[in-house]
Amino acid sequence: MLDLSYEAPKPKVISGATGDWELVIGMEIHAQISTQAKLFSGASTTFGAEPNSNVSFVDAAMPGMLPVVNEFCLEQAVRTGLGLKAQINLRSAFDRKNYFYPDNPQGYQISQLYHPIVGEGEVLVELGAGVARLVRIERIHVEQDAGKSIHDMDPNMSFIDINRTGVPLMEIVSRPDIRGPEEAAAYVLKLRQILRYLGTCDGNMQNGNLRADVNVSVCRPGQYEKYQATQDFGHLGTRCEIKNMNSMRFIQQAIDYEARRQIAILEDGGKVDQETRLYDPDKGETRSMRSKEEAQDYRYFPDPDLLPLEIEQGWVDDIEATMPELPDAKKTRFMADFGLTDYDANVLTAELEHAGFFEAVAKGRDGKIAANWVINELFGRLNKEGLSIDASPVSAQQLGGVVDLISSQVISGKLAKDLFEILWTEGGDPAQIVEDRGMKQVTDTGAIEAAVDEIIAANPAQVEKAKQNPKLAGWFVGQVMKSTGGKANPAAVNALVMAKLGL
Repeated sequence: MLDLSYEAPKPKVISGATGDWELVIGMEIHAQISTQAKLFSGASTTFGAEPNSNVSFVDAAMPGMLPVVNEFCLEQAVRTGLGLKAQINLRSAFDRKNYFYPDNPQGYQISQLYHPIVGEGEVLVELGAGVARLVRIERIHVEQDAGKSIHDMDPNMSFIDINRTGVPLMEIVSRPDIRGPEEAAAYVLKLRQILRYLGTCDGNMQNGNLRADVNVSVCRPGQYEKYQATQDFGHLGTRCEIKNMNSMRFIQQAIDYEARRQIAILEDGGKVDQETRLYDPDKGETRSMRSKEEAQDYRYFPDPDLLPLEIEQGWVDDIEATMPELPDAKKTRFMADFGLTDYDANVLTAELEHAGFFEAVAKGRDGKIAANWVINELFGRLNKEGLSIDASPVSAQQLGGVVDLISSQVISGKLAKDLFEILWTEGGDPAQIVEDRGMKQVTDTGAIEAAVDEIIAANPAQVEKAKQNPKLAGWFVGQVMKSTGGKANPAAVNALVMAKLGL
């Protein structure tokens, strides 16, 4: 449940000519289930295959072909539901959603309208230090994807690729709990993070494996609170659905434009029509796609080829027993075990691969030093060069070796950065590189004191200035570090400089 230490964020308010308006947003996330086979056939789900090569007779709707449920897809849906603290329905059923479209050979989509496999759950979306929104999940149902119409290969014809037909999807439907564009993007990011930790969806938005339908409406201040008290949607404005969003930036832009469009209509005395719209990122606007269909428009009915699904609680318990550590729990543990700040823990747990890399670096070492080097040096360099963590030239073992050398004061921070550069470009064992190249930090106080005396003796004018302004003592520390090639122990240098100057 919601951690009561969090404060709910304020809703987005847009000022119109006749007063203020608030946004109300609900989202339907279509997440492709991570599986090698389709929902009702053994055809491959591999992305990027030759058009119409990942197609079975079932996918092509050949006469007499009957669907057979992929049990692993159901397991993945249950695992997702458990990860979202949702009710798992031991009895569910498939329905036919009837509509004609060229890339849908069957003439219908097999989905779950009336009896989904997963019921109500929740997602806690953090929006800043101590600020979070609890977004309720209404349901998760399993359904098959449609194919793809291609219009840009010929000026006179369209082509059909049905490789995606039958690819398994989870449709994750939220309640209208999201109150602004930034919250909407943060919700998608958090949901994507959870799915990736669970291994139930790879979250690749570029390939269409995670896409969002965004329902937007506007209402006057106070109306949303009335809806919460009564659960009467009449207190909320008429919603419009923006289809197939696969970019966080575009989601925010589309919501902002659509809200302002609806406000302009209402303030002009008009009525917002419930409809499906598309977002044009080139023009920065939404445009009408079709009037919003209701369930009766699709002529839903139970699929006659598929029996209702009956699953046992023991099977659900077995799945729950194999659940991985999820982002919120990992973040809490990182803060407790490694003494990390909320910010650092958030950065390190944002991606599962990042969290694993950090933990390998920090195991048995100073967690704060490890976090600093992973976040600032490693992530910074990876971002600069456009590399993923998997392609890092510096391994977790090597970076852990750098942390060991820093913690044991074998090398200073400056020498560590030089060592990191060598590891990045040349590789090797950190300790051996330090030994072979004479990079050990000087800890001999006699040698350091001699260097300090030499710098002070050569700069009497700077000595007087430092005595007048102690902050200038840092100049002497810098000069000593420079004269020793960065090998002197910085703490020892600083202490000796302050003592010699009488500060």
